Amino acid sequence: MTNKVLVIDDSLMVRRQVGGTLKNLGYSVVEAVDGLDALEKLELNADARLIVCDVNMPRMNGLEFLERLSASGSKIPVVMLTTEGEPDLIQRAKALGAKGWLLKPFKPEFLEATAKKWIPATT
Repeated sequence: MTNKVLVIDDSLMVRRQVGGTLKNLGYSVVEAVDGLDALEKLELNADARLIVCDVNMPRMNGLEFLERLSASGSKIPVVMLTTEGEPDLIQRAKALGAKGWLLKPFKPEFLEATAKKWIPATT
């Protein structure tokens, strides 16, 4: 089984930082620029084990993406990565199925701990 992570963010710099950190840890990374792009990428990467998703994006934001993902019956864990830290927003995301919340700028060790929590090492 692959250790593939889908990284969704409209910022190329953030996708490269998150993706680079995950690749250095041995994960395979697929990038998407927004929620709509992510839904298309998931069709081709149904083996993704974790999704790291921004909240504020054009076309389809992170909450709208969570709604669509939840409606599809997907069980892939989603962790939000955003500058937003309002409790109401966090609660809305969790109600839609988000499993965690990381603030930008992210700390690589927090991203690593999150990935290891949701993608257990295979022996």
